[in-house]
This record gives sequence, C-alpha cells and structure tokens, in this order.
Amino acid sequence: MNVTRYARPRRATAAAAAALTTTLALGAGCWVISIRQMNGMNMGTATQLGSFAFFIALWVPMMAAMMLPGAAPAALRRARTSGRVPAVLIFAGAYLAIWAVVGVMVYAAYRPHGTAVAGALVIAAGLYEITPLKRRCRRRCLESSGSGIGFGLWCVGSSIGLMVVMLALGIMSITWMAVVSVLVLAQKLWPARALIDLPLAVAIAGFGLFIVIVPGSVPGLTPPM
Repeated sequence: MNVTRYARPRRATAAAAAALTTTLALGAGCWVISIRQMNGMNMGTATQLGSFAFFIALWVPMMAAMMLPGAAPAALRRARTSGRVPAVLIFAGAYLAIWAVVGVMVYAAYRPHGTAVAGALVIAAGLYEITPLKRRCRRRCLESSGSGIGFGLWCVGSSIGLMVVMLALGIMSITWMAVVSVLVLAQKLWPARALIDLPLAVAIAGFGLFIVIVPGSVPGLTPPM
C-alpha cells in the first residue's frame, strides 16, 4: 500500500481548508479593525490622510478586509498545488504587499479635492471598466495561481478603477469601502459578462457625471459647512 499516494490528497485538503478559514477570518477581522479605525474620519472629498505611518496603518487592514475574501479562490488553488499552509501564507502576504505598495503611491498622489475632480475621476473609472486592459487583468486575476506578487499585480489592474471611485468619493468612508468591496468581490468570483459589465460601467460613468452636475445631491461627498 502506497501511503504517500493517499497522504498527499489529505495534506492538500487540509491545507485548502486552513487556507480558506485563515483568509476569510483575517478578512473579517480586518473589517472590524477598519471600521473602528475609520469611524468619524470620513470628510468626503476633503478627507486628509494624516502622516504616512498613520495612513499605512489604516490602509493595510483596509486592503486586507476588501481584497482577501476575493483572493480566497486563489488561496485554495495555491493550497491544492503546494499542499502546505506556509506556502499559502507566503502567497497571501505577497499579495497584500502589492496592495501596500499601492498605498504608498496613493499617499504620494492623493490630495483633498473638489467635487468636479471627484466626478471626473469616477467617469474615468467607469470608462476603464470597459477597456481591454481591464478585461485582461480581470481574466488573469480569476485564473492565476502562481506567486502572490503576480496575482496581486493582475488584481490591482482589475480593481484599480473601482478603487479610484472610493478614493475620489471618500477614502475614509466605510460606506464606499463596503460598496467597492462588494463589486471587487463579485468581479473576482465571476468571469466578465458584457450583459452585466457594460451597464455597470455606464452606471459608474453616469454617476460621475451626476456628481459634476449636482454634487450637493450626493450625501457625504462634501463636509458640512
């Protein structure tokens, strides 16, 4: 009887179960942390980021909360391929490291802005949703099971338009964080379909135009006077 033959599937199954549990638990825990940290901080388009250390301490749990649930299928694929839990943890750590680097770029580029800029950014994000680059990144994000760095890069390309929406409307807004998280998760779990993706892109761009025209109609977009 070949014990190794049967031990490998068992190890892969155990690693997959551990990967799924750890990924979802960490994501849920980071939601709790993010909600506590961000409570009362949202000032819409006028939100300040504070010091770099303060911002990164907010950004990393935020990205873990938003992105880890959608990364669960990739973590499962990694667990089945390697059969080892440490390999999955390294994969997830590298994936989050990519989003941490994105946070550094956000901190360097972000400035408090007006509603016209917010609307223009949302329109641009809607248009990005129908570009070939978006479709390619989304497809690779769905299929990738290689390194966490490669997976992270493809997923950044897939989700960056939706992230711009959050950055434009309220980087510290729990509401927009939740909305964008749902869209990111849906796009990581299901293949692209024009019947759904095109109306979504039009809706995002249309919302951006609405912001430009009647910004006062969007609750929380600007701080109270």
